[in-house]
Amino acid sequence: MDLTSTEEEEDFRRRLRAWLGEVLPKLPARPDPLDWPGRRAYDLGWQRMLHDAGYAGLHWPRDAGGQGATPAQHLIFLEETELAGAPYVGANFVGLLHAGPTIAAEGTPEQRRRWLPPVLRGEEVWCQGFSEPEAGSDLASLRTRAIRDGDDYVVTGAKIWTSHAEVADWCELLVRTDPDAPPHRGISWLAMPMDAPGITVRPLRTLAGSAEFAEVFLDEVRVPVGNRVGAENDGWRVTMVTLSFERGTAFVGEVVACRRVLRRVAREGEG
Repeated sequence: MDLTSTEEEEDFRRRLRAWLGEVLPKLPARPDPLDWPGRRAYDLGWQRMLHDAGYAGLHWPRDAGGQGATPAQHLIFLEETELAGAPYVGANFVGLLHAGPTIAAEGTPEQRRRWLPPVLRGEEVWCQGFSEPEAGSDLASLRTRAIRDGDDYVVTGAKIWTSHAEVADWCELLVRTDPDAPPHRGISWLAMPMDAPGITVRPLRTLAGSAEFAEVFLDEVRVPVGNRVGAENDGWRVTMVTLSFERGTAFVGEVVACRRVLRRVAREGEG
């Protein structure tokens, strides 16, 4: 396998590096880690800059509003932005790295038009409502119920470790729409507006002092049936699509960051 970069890839790297060198010194100071409204504004501002420069949704397909970049170009982008100390996706993590790509792959044309452009432009934040109390890592044991009532689902239950719930506009939500089906059946994937009546968000503080996760309690929350991505009771398959994006290149930036930190620690140790 030839891993040598092509001239096109090296040109992409040079242009990206030059752009980062121009815009990063102009960024405002990063907000306090516990100031989530400030962090949301900062992260959305950075996303808008990426959008205006043609770097938003680099790995998304063009028909979803992305750039249709190759995997090599995407990895170059992740490497160069991390090495330059550029902001990470932050509050945009869920929307940009897996909710958006899931909708691009599984959503209707109307759903793609509604939800994808605001993610790319840095206008809306998504959170993830998958995990539940007492369910551990067994995602298929979720108990949050969604009962069909006309053109709505009425959702009742609780979610935990919900990333960025306190500042999110939308939630990618897994619900059980058929309680009599086997565990991996009867699940549906919904896009829930976070300002809907009946939603209570309770931030969770980690041992490190951060609060990027929350508990979310749902008390007869009405979600339009039109917000379901994929067929009713086909949510497990749609979820596997989501997780394939989440487990893909989402954490490459952290790998590069760890290498940078280790090099710095090694230099200090030698000194």
